[in-house]
Amino acid sequence: MTAFLRDLCTRAELEALAHRWQTARLVDEGVSYVEIAERVPTSTPTVTRVAQWVRHGGGGYRIALDRVKR
Repeated sequence: MTAFLRDLCTRAELEALAHRWQTARLVDEGVSYVEIAERVPTSTPTVTRVAQWVRHGGGGYRIALDRVKR
């Protein structure tokens, strides 16, 4: 998967994906949006958008978060 994503995405896109994943993990831990925006190089609107997908999206974030917890 790592090799595939490196071939598919630019460095900036990989960085954005990493930030979104870090944001999703912190949202799942209950960290405040403001604190997440301070800890992850991202904006509060991005934190809000990721949080919406974690809570009300298609379930992909939830599956990945649950698997990481195991």
